[in-house]
Amino acid sequence: VQLQASGGGLVQAGGSLRLSCAASGVTFSEYVMGWFRQAPGKEREFVAGCSRSGTVTDYEASVKGRFTISRDNVKNTVFLQMNSLKPEDTAVYYCAAVPRLWPTNRHTDYVYWGQGTLVTVSS
Repeated sequence: VQLQASGGGLVQAGGSLRLSCAASGVTFSEYVMGWFRQAPGKEREFVAGCSRSGTVTDYEASVKGRFTISRDNVKNTVFLQMNSLKPEDTAVYYCAAVPRLWPTNRHTDYVYWGQGTLVTVSS
């Protein structure tokens, strides 16, 4: 199983980035997908999650209204559209997968993880 995250980079505050995570080696449509992030010196935190169909989503409070998670079950890819970025969004972002029905915000529930992609937001 491989999860390959991409799309990170350096952006000014107020800007946008779109992260992608391509999955292989799994029946993608059977997995809840999530995005987590970890800033230097901080614990990994939940950002967003979506159900197997993508119709049910969940967001961490500080990103709600700015970030959107979506998925393409044909292309086996999950996305995280990040708008109105703030310096406090700076972190390594990880995608993760778990074979369950509904999104979960607990990182211990996820069984597969991508390698992470760095997002840096300058002020």
